[in-house]
Amino acid sequence: MLGSKEVNFRLVIRALSVLIIIESIFMVLAIPFSLYYGESILPILYSALITAASGGLLFSFVGKKKRKHVGKREAYIIVSLAWIVISLFGTLPFLFSGTFTSFTNAFFETMSGFTTTGSSVLNDIEAVPKGILFWRSLTHWIGGMGIIVLSLAIMPLLGVGGTQLFAAESPGPAPDKLRPTIAGTAKRLWGIYVILTAAETILLMFGGMSLFDALCHAFGTMATGGFSTQNASIAAYGPYIQYIIIIFMFLAGVNFTLHYFMTQAKWRKIAQNEEFKVYALVLVSFTIIISVLVLFSQTGDIEEIFRNSLFQVVSIVTTTGFVTDNYMLWPSFAWFLIFLLMFAGGSAGSTGGGIKIMRHLLLFKTASVQLKKLIHPRAFIPVRYNGKAVKDEIIFSIMAFFLFFVIIFAMGTAAMSAIGLDFKTAIGATISSLGNIGPAIGGVGPTDNFSEIPDVGKWILSFLMILGRLELFTILVFLSPGFWRK
Repeated sequence: MLGSKEVNFRLVIRALSVLIIIESIFMVLAIPFSLYYGESILPILYSALITAASGGLLFSFVGKKKRKHVGKREAYIIVSLAWIVISLFGTLPFLFSGTFTSFTNAFFETMSGFTTTGSSVLNDIEAVPKGILFWRSLTHWIGGMGIIVLSLAIMPLLGVGGTQLFAAESPGPAPDKLRPTIAGTAKRLWGIYVILTAAETILLMFGGMSLFDALCHAFGTMATGGFSTQNASIAAYGPYIQYIIIIFMFLAGVNFTLHYFMTQAKWRKIAQNEEFKVYALVLVSFTIIISVLVLFSQTGDIEEIFRNSLFQVVSIVTTTGFVTDNYMLWPSFAWFLIFLLMFAGGSAGSTGGGIKIMRHLLLFKTASVQLKKLIHPRAFIPVRYNGKAVKDEIIFSIMAFFLFFVIIFAMGTAAMSAIGLDFKTAIGATISSLGNIGPAIGGVGPTDNFSEIPDVGKWILSFLMILGRLELFTILVFLSPGFWRK
């Protein structure tokens, strides 16, 4: 229940102001790359100053108040508005640098970054100033674990508690708390996130990437985002780079709780985790099937065919969106399987988007239990996950999620078709945005981008991106009339 208390808008504004100030600090990190490559720092500097000043003014406007905890209503409002607000300010570097002259394009690119979708409207990525490209990739990294989770380590010091924020923003059906306090959980998650990002950056540099390219691609990988600094994406690099990115895409698609267990050498918990086993099985089985299909239809090196198949399967399942090959040129059944994988999603508690493997698993388990009950109507047969009975409310929530996902996918496809897109492009653009995937099929396939989508379509897709990133319910609750009744 959301309760009947009025919304504390001062608390909401203070929380949003903190997020805006944090965003301005991240913007400054792009300045050294502008200096190193001999570019003007003014677009990023002006953007950071305006963002910081706006956040500071908002914070001073509400003033200092005694410590208060964020209630459910405030949490839904903060999380829903945060992604819009930070995306609005995130457009400034693009606009001041002249990368985009259209606010619609700038907002689409920024929303795609923060939601880790990876869809782009840039036609020549390599012509964009390096400082701006760094900011573009950094939006992935910020959005990957969630700027809300990041702020949880800081907000308690500012009189804003965070338990409800964490529940509203964290990806997956049921995020596990790793520490007694929510701030401790946020710090531990970000610690793992930073370590993995640093490790990938170093390994990519060993493969010949510059620090700039290595950081940008590590940001895109660990956030399961997909923005690259190259027009050809990861196809511009050799096998070593591609295998390193495959490994870290796989790790980014794993529940971060399992990464914590790994640091504690709790291998049994990892090996017994049902979602992890299904996640690995999906990747292996689809890679083998697609590799065989491509091998029998094309001539080429077996290792290269296997690598491209593995890369695309991992990239799509984890919703990263990097590409090494044009899968639309594969046999029709092979790219159809890739399209089906767009509905899979990464693990719950990972930075991946989409429906999530756990939801699929529990839905299949629920269907299996219902079949058994038809045979044994008096038997009590609970749905079990990792050896424990799953509460009915979780099952109902998952069923509702699937229903909403299918309805929104259908409505999004209808809307994109109505503005003139062909059916293949319409369904591709819709699932790409709703699942936070990036490349899809049709006119938004792996070798195309979203620049030709009409402006109204870009706004629709931007809305689908934030819906998908916050896993539907947060935004749907925020938009429901009942939420605003006292």
